[in-house]
Amino acid sequence: MGCLKTLNPTEKSIIKMNYDMKKLIALMALTVFSSSSWAQKALFTQAKLESARVYYNGAELTQNAVVNLPKGMSEVVITNVANALNENTIQVGSTADVTVMSVQFSNAYLEEYDNAQNSPLTKPLRDSIANLEVKLEMMKNEINADLRTVQLLDNSAYGEPKKEFSTVEMSKWVDYYKSKRQELENGIYKKKKEKEKIELQWNNLKSKLSFGVDKSEKTSNGKLILQVMSNKAANTPFQVNYVTNNAQWVPFYDLRIDKINQPIKVMYKAQVVQTSGVDWRNVRLSLTSGVVNQNNSTPVWNTWFVDYVPEYSANEVVTMGYSTSKRAMAGSVSRDSESYKPSPPVLEEVSYADRQTIAEYTQVNISQLNVTFDIDIPYTVLTNGKRHSVDLKNFELPATYLYYSAPKMDLNAYLVATIKDYGSFNLLPGEANVIFDGMHVGKTQLNTENTEEELKLNLGKDTKIGLTRVLIADKSGTKTLSSKKTQNFVYEITVRNNKQESVEIKVEDQFPISSNKEIEIELTDKDGATVDNEKGLLTWTLKLKPNETKKIRFGYQIRSNKDKSIMGF
Repeated sequence: MGCLKTLNPTEKSIIKMNYDMKKLIALMALTVFSSSSWAQKALFTQAKLESARVYYNGAELTQNAVVNLPKGMSEVVITNVANALNENTIQVGSTADVTVMSVQFSNAYLEEYDNAQNSPLTKPLRDSIANLEVKLEMMKNEINADLRTVQLLDNSAYGEPKKEFSTVEMSKWVDYYKSKRQELENGIYKKKKEKEKIELQWNNLKSKLSFGVDKSEKTSNGKLILQVMSNKAANTPFQVNYVTNNAQWVPFYDLRIDKINQPIKVMYKAQVVQTSGVDWRNVRLSLTSGVVNQNNSTPVWNTWFVDYVPEYSANEVVTMGYSTSKRAMAGSVSRDSESYKPSPPVLEEVSYADRQTIAEYTQVNISQLNVTFDIDIPYTVLTNGKRHSVDLKNFELPATYLYYSAPKMDLNAYLVATIKDYGSFNLLPGEANVIFDGMHVGKTQLNTENTEEELKLNLGKDTKIGLTRVLIADKSGTKTLSSKKTQNFVYEITVRNNKQESVEIKVEDQFPISSNKEIEIELTDKDGATVDNEKGLLTWTLKLKPNETKKIRFGYQIRSNKDKSIMGF
């Protein structure tokens, strides 16, 4: 038996140092392994749009996504959200087993999230592309080999003839060359066709190599980066809600009048446009009057102070009001915020073909502040900046009709519709196409925010009503008496109804009003007109049968100094 060597203190110290070093290396390796096991890659999922609520200046979008979460902490990247959104409005919800620790929005390129090579969503797509690339390379090699073989055959055929070949052998060589070359050429043709099919598949797959490989829906650059904690491993749903300002809608109308004295047939429509970056395909669409993110604070009173103007200014008393945000105009009541009803943006006209209306699938909900149209069937609005026309409602609008003309300024008769109790129809301010007697006669504006009890719509001119206005020479003239001169003016207005039905027309004209006591003006003939002496207006209401003509006359006299000219006449 060998003897155990007794170690001296120096040797023991060296052995201990080596042992401690091994422990340290093992501990470091374990730490690195543990860190790598905990540092999981981000989990990717693509959001699908569920609904869109559109306002005059934006839209509230609701999207859904599903991701397979492990137990514990995870980083989730939800792609295909709007390119631009109000980050203060982001809301992310999930199941009770999941806690959302933080949410970050980005539309910039981030290597770790936008590199397609790192995205699990595109792995099947990348694998298919790789398989096709292998097939393409093999097909290229086969075609090249066949081409080289054809080249060798051709070189042999066109080279020096073999003297030792007999006629029989040469005949066999020719037959071989012919059949072999034909076989190779046919094979090359088939392989090139197959190669074209593979290249087409490869190009189609390459074009879809991005987050969201659904070719039917455009994907955006926006993404939400979530830090979440899950109590268990499960396939977990997420719901995302936010507001984007890259969308809007405006009310628009088609007003059809078949005959006067009949109700107006109204097509209540909306023009919707959006550039959010996300295609709205087959989603629940709601259109709401008003704006998003408006200040809903009630007015706040501030003390109203008055004082003398400083000595260096005019010696007057003024009133000054101050608000918490900015100085108010002198003499005004100051308040922090004003509740307002902004006018909707005006969009260009949309021309559209006849289509099946969805108005019967629209529900109108009225709140204290807004009117909302909920469309019950799925609707599609692409993110292309184009105007999409949406039919909301069809109804008839009871109206009374009256033609109006001011022949001094315009020898046309305009049809005006008057609507009472228009508030019950939930009309919003907007532009309208007017179709009268089957013809597009122009546009009008529905101003439903006025304070009048009646809503008046200008439905355009009617060329079937003719008007003339002439100065009657034998009744008009100038006379000079002493220091005064007298001028008489008599006008005749002729109105003819060329329509097949009776009409009622309101005709207005005017006479001058003196602002100088030395100028005397007298209305000499009004022919039954209603007179407004303050404005100098004359008003007639005429009823004309079909093909009937009526004439009206009015005149006035002006007395002034003969040596002075009258200004404004």
